[in-house]
Amino acid sequence: MVINDFIHAIAGFFILLSLSLGVEASPIFVSQYWLFFTAFVGANLLQFGFSKFCPLGFILKKLGIPESK
Repeated sequence: MVINDFIHAIAGFFILLSLSLGVEASPIFVSQYWLFFTAFVGANLLQFGFSKFCPLGFILKKLGIPESK
């Protein structure tokens, strides 16, 4: 896997996790404030689409994840 794959996988996981913690119909509901985290991840993905800068990508690069195959 390359950095882009990791970014999408981690973002998808965080979105699903925060939705399950923030939606009242979920069996593991904690608080509606978790939906702010969902919005944060979505906004980060949006700005990545325009600027090609992602803090998670920077961290993964420092951890030695390859940028391309």
